[in-house]
Amino acid sequence: MRAAPAARFRRQAIGMYQATTRHITVRVSPSFLPEESEPTEGRWVFAYRIEIENGSRETVQLRSRYWHITDGRGQVEEVRGPGVVGEEPILSPGDSFTYMSGCPLATPSGIMRGSFRMETADGRSFDIEVPAFSLDAPETKRLLN
Repeated sequence: MRAAPAARFRRQAIGMYQATTRHITVRVSPSFLPEESEPTEGRWVFAYRIEIENGSRETVQLRSRYWHITDGRGQVEEVRGPGVVGEEPILSPGDSFTYMSGCPLATPSGIMRGSFRMETADGRSFDIEVPAFSLDAPETKRLLN
């Protein structure tokens, strides 16, 4: 996965997904990137915009990410790593952090889900859910992922 500048691509929006864990809300808006995709070569590229909003009373820092990516054939890839897009943002109560990233698939449809490991100012760690979100190229038959 790589970070994608938001203005670089013409995106075709797919939908919006949301989950809240411990008063921290994660919103995901995926989109299809037709200019980056090569269906004849088995490559469909999707972008996703993530917004993390801290509605809790604690300052938290995003320390790591986990992704579980399933393509339309059921092939699974798991991705773990520090932070997001090279950052480990600190969110005070009421703050939000937004970033864009992307995911190539070998099929025109798939699904992603995951979590972020957060840490409080006193060093306690916990995971927050990233809701499962569907990745579907608009010209394909929509699958229930």
